[in-house]
Amino acid sequence: MKELARAYNPQETENKIYKLWEKSGFFNPDVLVKKSIIKKTAKPFSIVLPPPNVTGTLHMGHAAMLAIEDILIRYHRMRGERTLWIPGTDHASIATESKVEQILIKKEDTTRHELGREEFLKRVHAFAKESHDGIMHQVKKMGASLDWSREAYTLDEDRALAVQTAFAKMYTEGLIYRGDRIVNWDPKMQTTVSDDEIEWKEQQTPFYYLKYGPFTIGSARPETKFGDKYVVMHPKDKRYTQYKQGEQIELDWIGGRITATIIKDTSIDMDFGTGVMTITPWHDKTDFDIALRHNLDTEQIIDQKGKLLSVAGEFAGIHIKKVRPLLARKLDAMGLLEKVDENYTNRIATNSRGGGVIEPQIMRQWFIDVEKEFPFPHAGLPGVEKGQSTTLKKLMLHVVKTKQIEILPKRFEKTYFHWIENLRDWCISRQIWFGHQIPVWYKDKEIKVGATSPTGEGWEQDPDTLDTWFSSGLWTFSTLGWPKKTKDLQTYHPTSVLETGYDILFFWVARMILMSTYLVGEIPFRTVYLHGLVRDEQGRKMSKSIGNVIDPLTMIEKYGADATRLSLIIGAAPGNDLKLSEDRVRGYRNFANKLWNIARFVQMSTQDFARESPLQSEGDSLAKLSKEDTKILSDFTKIKKEVTKLIEEYRLAKAAETLYHYTWHIFADKVLEDSKKVLEDTKTKSSRQYILLLVLGDLLLLLHPFTPFVTEEIYQQLLLTDNKDPLMVQKWPI
Repeated sequence: MKELARAYNPQETENKIYKLWEKSGFFNPDVLVKKSIIKKTAKPFSIVLPPPNVTGTLHMGHAAMLAIEDILIRYHRMRGERTLWIPGTDHASIATESKVEQILIKKEDTTRHELGREEFLKRVHAFAKESHDGIMHQVKKMGASLDWSREAYTLDEDRALAVQTAFAKMYTEGLIYRGDRIVNWDPKMQTTVSDDEIEWKEQQTPFYYLKYGPFTIGSARPETKFGDKYVVMHPKDKRYTQYKQGEQIELDWIGGRITATIIKDTSIDMDFGTGVMTITPWHDKTDFDIALRHNLDTEQIIDQKGKLLSVAGEFAGIHIKKVRPLLARKLDAMGLLEKVDENYTNRIATNSRGGGVIEPQIMRQWFIDVEKEFPFPHAGLPGVEKGQSTTLKKLMLHVVKTKQIEILPKRFEKTYFHWIENLRDWCISRQIWFGHQIPVWYKDKEIKVGATSPTGEGWEQDPDTLDTWFSSGLWTFSTLGWPKKTKDLQTYHPTSVLETGYDILFFWVARMILMSTYLVGEIPFRTVYLHGLVRDEQGRKMSKSIGNVIDPLTMIEKYGADATRLSLIIGAAPGNDLKLSEDRVRGYRNFANKLWNIARFVQMSTQDFARESPLQSEGDSLAKLSKEDTKILSDFTKIKKEVTKLIEEYRLAKAAETLYHYTWHIFADKVLEDSKKVLEDTKTKSSRQYILLLVLGDLLLLLHPFTPFVTEEIYQQLLLTDNKDPLMVQKWPI
């Protein structure tokens, strides 16, 4: 046996080890069954990788996700389960299109409209392919043991079929409709934007107190107030008991004398300002809801390019960014401006993908109706009978309330319920070119829905594309072959765990639950494991503008993947943010080195051990173990049981900490130090050699899910058993 090198070198080891794993084919559960490493009837365990966007490179949040999921996958694979981890990427329509448009403007001084749809999409696909290749390289560098033979892409042919099938089924059921509702509109990108792509930014904005007849109203956006003709107050507000619902009053307003109508509504916060507000239903979601409840008129004030319409009189055609000071002067001259608070902090909604300020608009778009009653089309979902009347919202609440899906940490269940209970119809159409084009065709007044263009001339496809969350909402089952009834779908769905950041609990997790329960009649996953955000050492969000971004690839190149993984696991309880620094990663490199030195010591101390004895068998032929050796084994058995229990409970941080402490402070500092004297005595030597080899062998197995590269390299060099298969498929030691 070749002696271990004096130091562990991850840079020379990791690529070699990953190629060994790939060559073995053991990332694929079918290969494990074929080679009888696991039983064909073994319990399935499956995860679909939350697909990274093909817009650039992975960040530390992605790295944390990969580390957590790989720990679970390696553990369950070693438990002999039929373990599948499906890789894939997300076309991320609006993010990718925005990125390519920015590149075009910067490098070629042109736009997508000047290029045309066909040529622009060629550029986007080329960018996405290059980005995909870089991302997959990073994923492999993290040691992720994904089944690459099953890789998926949200825009590939199989996923396109799933999207078209899902749309057609939901449209036929009446759950998808085209209607006029308020949406997030980005005047800069000229598209609707989903709620999850909104980034709220705080800024100092003047707050205007305006005289509205006998009332004082407040607004940070007086430019939206030209058409305000409803004044709303809480029905229990004693200050305004003299005013009755529907009562009309005459007053002077921006464009002259108007008739305003009193509206009583319980959504009004009596403690905010004067407890009275006017509403602009066309440009505010809360106001829109009030208008719906009371069947009020709506009027557009701002066009889709952010300019005022004719209702604004002399201000028509002026962009809202420029009109505010002009309007303030007019209001003041009319005696309608009571005062201005210059230090008001306002939250502004912006498009995180392009930076444009969101301007809510009532527009004709495609929506999923979450409140519509329909007969449940499946059998087998506990608590919901086939044919039972239900809604998408009820299904989303039911499967979590009945514990069919467990959310970890549990505190996020309350947040989930709050969000679902207040869920609006989901706007799924986008006015961009990259993505799944809506499978609807028009000809005169005819409409046809399907995967291909109807026969005959004159048919035109809807130019909009689907929200990227529509296709990613199908991810747990579209990756397994749906709408075909594949063997994979029957074996691995529902998936075992959905692991992702808590920040997209509502936007992605909830939509997967919606799609899976309706389309497949099953929950998409049994457990939701939410990791926290990775922040810098001061607790700030990592940002290029701040200059505090830590690149996972750089950390891997400097300190190795094992150190990077441990830095993202230890101390990172589910749902809690993690403060990360380069020093922290550097520190965990020392652990890999420590483990290597432990293995060298054991190797040198056991070179003359009788290796023909089966090391891990019961009834070993060696002399009866000493009291000290028995205690070492007993203590270690407790550690094995504790670590196993912690992983089963998804307490991965605690499991890693337990192993770290045992390896360094018990096995190295105590057992090995005590062994130096024991090994000098010929009477106790062989017994202690046996113990050291046994503990090291099992310790490598326990540590493998957390630090796969260094453990595999030690195992390959020491060959602690006669089994020549990689450590990654050896049996879990309990």
